[in-house]
Amino acid sequence: MRKSSAVTKIAVQADSPQQNFKEKDRGCTAMAGEETAGQNKGFKLLGILDVQRTPCARDAILHGAGGSVAAGMLYFLATSRVRRSFDVGFAGFMLTTLGSWFYCRINNAKLRVQQRVIQEGMRNKVVYEGTVLDPTNKPNAEAPPGPP
Repeated sequence: MRKSSAVTKIAVQADSPQQNFKEKDRGCTAMAGEETAGQNKGFKLLGILDVQRTPCARDAILHGAGGSVAAGMLYFLATSRVRRSFDVGFAGFMLTTLGSWFYCRINNAKLRVQQRVIQEGMRNKVVYEGTVLDPTNKPNAEAPPGPP
């Protein structure tokens, strides 16, 4: 309801010869604010885990779903026991989801450590470049001197 009234307000203002640009801009930003509020909600799993904002959550849940289907179907095809197949599928979901989650989180942690080391190295290079402490300017004792 609110969006349609804002759109009508902007349309009426655009048709009038005396346009008040400040009100027109305010109407546009209000509509943009409403749209971004709708986009920021995200998808919450069980009302706890915001899948859109939590790193690795989406991939872990998708891998878990695939693992559950594979485990349940294979167990059903092997034994034809429906209830036990569901249990195996649920266990497959839990194991695959947790395994994928931890694997992804560990890799992200390793990546952050590597990035931190590289950033520190770049910072040190900028700080020490051209000084006596610059490791790239230290002459090697084993290297022969330049051409005579």
